[in-house]
This record gives sequence, structure tokens and C-alpha cells, in this order.
Amino acid sequence: MPLREDSSVPEQLVFAMEVTLNGLMAGVLYALVALGFVLIYKASGIFNYAQGVMALFAAMTLVGIMNGQVPFAHLINAIFGGHVTHFGWTVPSFVAIVLTIGVMVLLAWMVQHFVMRHLVGQEPIILFMATIGLAYLLEGVADLMWGSEIKTLDVGLPQGINLWIDETTFQIFDYGFFIDNLDIVATIIAALLVAGLVAFAQYTKQGRAMRAVADDHQAALSVGISLSFIWVLVWSVAGFVALVAGIMWGTKSGVQFSLSLIALKALPVLMLGGFTSIPGAIVGGLIIGVGEKLFEFLIGPMVGGATENWFAYVLALLFLVFRPQGLFGEKIIERV
Repeated sequence: MPLREDSSVPEQLVFAMEVTLNGLMAGVLYALVALGFVLIYKASGIFNYAQGVMALFAAMTLVGIMNGQVPFAHLINAIFGGHVTHFGWTVPSFVAIVLTIGVMVLLAWMVQHFVMRHLVGQEPIILFMATIGLAYLLEGVADLMWGSEIKTLDVGLPQGINLWIDETTFQIFDYGFFIDNLDIVATIIAALLVAGLVAFAQYTKQGRAMRAVADDHQAALSVGISLSFIWVLVWSVAGFVALVAGIMWGTKSGVQFSLSLIALKALPVLMLGGFTSIPGAIVGGLIIGVGEKLFEFLIGPMVGGATENWFAYVLALLFLVFRPQGLFGEKIIERV
């Protein structure tokens, strides 16, 4: 809704407030992806390069189950010469989400059984390279299972402008703010996830075991902690977080292979918030979201625009130089 000519509030200030609110909402979506990285890093000391692809895989699996699509249909038809594409039914959103969670738990078990248990005690770079291979493997499997076309995801989440915010801000500022209902839902879900994950990590036996495994694999094994169980657990939780992020991003922009690139935007979030802090992932996401929107609004017109593409990485670079552990990360001091 446009600003009235007789408005008493400065136009640039009102626009900046709207940009800030939208930046906060975008930052929550970045933080949802970053949460998956933090969870796996805290539990195993592994930087999981495949987290973005896990969000893509989860979203594609959810759409495929909802639409009753036959997995590996293209491969089956190529081998047997058929024309099978769908089962002929659709699955309700809630049931499809539950089934997709089951698929992500199965994926977590497979990752642990076929990959991670063979790499216990290896150098971090070896584990990192394993997740790179896992990312490309998952992307290929997702393509074979569900096809590469862009898919529409609708699980019933509200979308479009929030009329209450639009009307309320118009009454206050004589200008209605455009805030997407989906972004509001994402903010609420992210807050609940963070609260739950912090409580889990701090106050449960499994959460304390996760931290012990992250500190020293061999020491954790020596006190009776099941490394296999902890890794399946943490990859399952990370898979659930990836599913939530995939639902939000897939609903917002469609389920397509570029969805896996959201992991790249999560990297600056981790560098700001710290690789070991769950609340840091949220704070880092909010800083990146608000920072890139305000920078584009204030400085973008002076430098030709498109600053959102690089602002987050420049800010992350500054943090790497002056505070490499991030705002909430643990400063590691090694004795030599």
C-alpha cells in the first residue's frame, strides 16, 4: 500500500523499517539451513557439505509422496519399456510429512552404516570430503527417484501478504508493510526448533552424549557411548531440520535443484554465529538477512545494485579475519 502524500513519517525511514522486517524473515530461512550444519558439527566435528542437498532431497521426496509419484519411474521405464509415472492416488500433507521423516531417518542410518562408521578417528578433512561425495550422490539419487523438473509444493501453509500487518502499519505510519504469511510461519517454526534443540542438547542424556562424541570419538567409546546410535540420531535430527527448511524454501520458490544452493548462503551465517552454537545460527541468520536487505536498500543504488549476492560473504570474511570463532562459537586454543 503506497505512502500517503500527507504522511508525517519520513518516507525513507518507513521503507527502511519494512526492509528490516523482511530481512528478519529472510534471515530466519537462512538460519533454518544453518541449524543442520551446527547439529552435525556439534555431534561429530564434521562440516556437512551435504546439508543443502539434504533439504533438496527431503523436499523432492515430500512432493513425490504427496503426488503419488513412482520412485525411479524413468529408470524403471527405461529398463522394462513401460510408461509408469504415478500410482494413481495422492497422499495428505501430514501423512506425507511423516513418511518423509521416515525416509530421512532411513537415510541417516544408511549414512552411518555405509560411510561414517568406516571413518571413525579419521582427520576432519577426510570426513569433510566424504560429505562432498555424499552431496553429489544424494543429488543424483534425487534426480533418478523423482525427476529433474521444477515441482510445486503446497502443504497448506498460508502465503501472501498479511492483511492485519498491512492495515495496522498503515494506521500507524500511513503506509502498509508487505510481510508474507509464509515468512511469519517460518519465524515461529524456527523459534520452536531452536528452543527444542537447545533443551535437547543441554538437558538430555543423548544431548550430552552428542557433545562427548564431538570432543573425542575414542574417549566417548571408552565410556560406553554408542557412536553408531549418536550419529544416526544426529543425522536424523539434521534430516528433520533439512525437511523443514526444504518445505519453507520449496513452498516459497518451488522445488528445484537450485534449492541445494541455499547451503552456500548458510556459510556466512555459520561464520557469524559460530559452528558450535544453535542460538548463534539464528542470530547469524538474522544479521545476514537484515544486513543484506538494508545494504541493498541504502547502498545498492549507489553501486549499481545486486549487493545481496555478495554482501553476506564480505561480512563473513571480516569475521574470519577479526573473530574467526564467530559471535557465539567456542574459541579453541591448542597447546604446542
